[in-house]
Amino acid sequence: MTFNILTPQQLNKFTKVRSGEVKFGESITCLNSLEELNKRDEEFVILGIPENIGIRANYGASNAHLMWKEFLKAFLNIQSNSYNHPEDVIILGEFDTSRQQERALNLELPQQAEVFGDLVQELDEAVSKLIQQIVSLGKTPIVIGGGHNNAYPIIKGVSRALDQKINVLNIDAHTDYRDLEHRHSGNGFSYARAHQFLDKYAVFGLHKNYTSDDIFQEFEGDKKMKFDLFENLVHLTTLDKTVHFKSMMNFLDNKFGLELDCDAIENFPTSASTPSGFSMADIRTFIKVTRNSESKYLHICEAQPSNYFNSGKALAYFVSDYIRKNKS
Repeated sequence: MTFNILTPQQLNKFTKVRSGEVKFGESITCLNSLEELNKRDEEFVILGIPENIGIRANYGASNAHLMWKEFLKAFLNIQSNSYNHPEDVIILGEFDTSRQQERALNLELPQQAEVFGDLVQELDEAVSKLIQQIVSLGKTPIVIGGGHNNAYPIIKGVSRALDQKINVLNIDAHTDYRDLEHRHSGNGFSYARAHQFLDKYAVFGLHKNYTSDDIFQEFEGDKKMKFDLFENLVHLTTLDKTVHFKSMMNFLDNKFGLELDCDAIENFPTSASTPSGFSMADIRTFIKVTRNSESKYLHICEAQPSNYFNSGKALAYFVSDYIRKNKS
């Protein structure tokens, strides 16, 4: 699977230039090759995984493969100013998933589950290698999906780069800790744990209605896994929710990869959209709280474009909040 580097000419197509303003698309760093990464000082590296194969392999339907370009349209038009710092960021590019997407187009479940799984594993291999390269250079990847299946190769890549198991904090309505069957969007964390890449795992905002009793029992019987139910948070103010969120961070020793599954957000267009979830203000506050932690990466997944919700702009807010790490 190839990785396509984004060029300044390609960024220009997304950037709306206006006199008297400087947009991210005009000032953010692009590279000519992956080899240039080790010559750059920027802390954050943004990349896209435009696919929906893992979601479909988990019996879902989604246009998550279209989200990367929607994100670029919004993110590249953020103002470069005293609060936003494009000089800290490299916008790297995207995986070319076209061959896998085409092969998956006419697959059916459950008959061809293993074929779906093979395609997801092809993604796993390519994603983990690039993430390992980025983290080995002391940089922080920001990944725009795609399905939550990509959590596994991201965790794997970070773990191999650091030569140790890592902790993960997942803002999610689900655990994505299903059985180790064919690879799909519902078993990224169980695979990461089984293959010794994931140490402590915390799920923030888990929904009672969409979690099996077996998974509840497994979490409750494992001291290295923890969850905070959305039903216990729903009536709290954002400030009080943040107290719970900080408790999760403490459980993970303030060292973790940050996962944001957009199906945790109220009325956000995803394959498992919910009318009852966190608000945009909640999520932005949680991300702000992580700035003083040792966050290893940010992965935003499961979002899809919509006519009723500006998903691209929402993701641009999340990423801009994250890259203000240790800044005002």
